[in-house]
Amino acid sequence: MAEADGAIWLAGASRGVGYEIARCLRAQGQPVYALLRSQQAQPELEVMGLSVTVGDALDRQAVMQALTASGPVRAVISTIGGSPQDEQRPDRAGNRNLIDAAVQAGAERFILISSIGSGESQQALPQRALEALGPVLADKEQAERHLIASGLPYTIIRPGGLSSEPATDRGILTESAAVAGSITRADVARLVCRGWNADLTRNRVLAVIDRDTAYGDPNFEVLPL
Repeated sequence: MAEADGAIWLAGASRGVGYEIARCLRAQGQPVYALLRSQQAQPELEVMGLSVTVGDALDRQAVMQALTASGPVRAVISTIGGSPQDEQRPDRAGNRNLIDAAVQAGAERFILISSIGSGESQQALPQRALEALGPVLADKEQAERHLIASGLPYTIIRPGGLSSEPATDRGILTESAAVAGSITRADVARLVCRGWNADLTRNRVLAVIDRDTAYGDPNFEVLPL
């Protein structure tokens, strides 16, 4: 795809699911801009072919300036998040800034990587997990709600427990809010890269798990992608 058609902005590309998505998108030949909080991963991502802007998602002005000054935006993908121990997590405020900037930039789609346990999918997790992750899940739910209310075409992806093992190609998407399981970061990335602009995933909230680890909802339906 020519860059004149618009680029993809990726927040969280320095590690984890975001890094795997960056690799996958570049393998597809997609033009990708990365918003990084620090310069540490910048050289590696630039070698990969990403255009890097250093800026904190919690800095509303910096995010707005970055996204609105880069030309047409086909999509914004956010994988940013924190842990319950963090004093300042980007899950809510950082994603809110990205969503608002995407609106101003006229983005065609916003893909938010959230988590099983957010919103109505609380039912899928045991109480002990909900207690441990409660503050983070609450922030993620607020980000989801803000995205849905923004008017942007969206896809919300809620992964199960994440691992750094090699991809299994057994990852699946489902609209069931009662299913849980685990999945590799690489498999999450592969599904995101297949579905980020698909009509089938537009304005949907989807759990993503490895089908061999699924539990909680024996009758969940797989979204064919």
